[in-house]
Amino acid sequence: RARERRARFVGKNGACNVAHKNIREQGRFLQDVFTTLVDLKWPHTLLIFTMSFLCSWLLFGMVWWLIAFAHGDLDHSTRLQREPAEGAAGPAAAFVPCVTSIHSFTSAFLFSIEVQVTIGFGGRMVTEECPAAILVLIVQNIVGLVINAIMLGCIFMKTSQAHRRAETLIFSKHAVIALREGRLCFMLRVGDLRKSMIISATIRMQVVKKTASLEGEVVPLNQIDIQMENPVGGNSIFLVSPLIIYHVIDKNSPLYDISPMNLHHHEDLEIIVILEGVVETTGITTQARTSYLADEILWGQRFVPIVAEEDGRYSVDYSKFGNTVKVPTPSCTARQLEEDKSIM
Repeated sequence: RARERRARFVGKNGACNVAHKNIREQGRFLQDVFTTLVDLKWPHTLLIFTMSFLCSWLLFGMVWWLIAFAHGDLDHSTRLQREPAEGAAGPAAAFVPCVTSIHSFTSAFLFSIEVQVTIGFGGRMVTEECPAAILVLIVQNIVGLVINAIMLGCIFMKTSQAHRRAETLIFSKHAVIALREGRLCFMLRVGDLRKSMIISATIRMQVVKKTASLEGEVVPLNQIDIQMENPVGGNSIFLVSPLIIYHVIDKNSPLYDISPMNLHHHEDLEIIVILEGVVETTGITTQARTSYLADEILWGQRFVPIVAEEDGRYSVDYSKFGNTVKVPTPSCTARQLEEDKSIM
């Protein structure tokens, strides 16, 4: 019976398939509140965004109502509403409230909104009668600016996160193994859909598989770096057009003893590809990831050309981005191929 397929460590879209459980020190997340807010899902972020403003408006609305209550503004406003304006005389006519036109908690709440968002309709305003009211006005303006800075900064960071740019960095759905310069190579294609470039782009590859040490220690997700090669040389790439990145399967490669017959029996084999670089337009570092399982590696095939010169410029046909064709390839391991060459 065929063995059950191992779960991916990294998804095709770059998402890491790792769940963190039983974290006892949850308070560490509150020590970095801004990053915690940015990492939240959009519904939670919008809920916090809305509640932070509503709670601050309600809190300062209560403060304004208490100031008006302590100064007697509410009683005076009620008495003026019951008596005709022309009937008011004496001390009542000379009364100066802390905040004009506040006669209930609703009006205090509306004044709190006007102060914090600097609307200023003109119906309510602070007078020189109460120094405490002036102090509360200053404090609420400062608190409102802090809330605006934090929440708007959080919204901006969520909309400009680096992984958004990675959505337009694409990898071929399948990887291939074929001969290149007489050697077996593991190859994949990477491209950028945008015209704005990724500066200082680098690419690296890892093999993730279950291993056991000589002492019997089992490592369920052992990450082994393997050398990548590309037409530019080294790990840096000039990603102005799609490139075929390849890894030469030599004696230092984890794929050295893999043949087409036993390739699909390596259910625990997963090859992760990571592309990093700086976004030209924003200067933010971005990272795109993908992975290939054993059944996503095609033996004896090669990517078709997709770049052609048309009307004095180079044209890229992305409809053929993942297309491959069969090519003559030895049905043996890289070890056996090198041994045969040494004998000849």
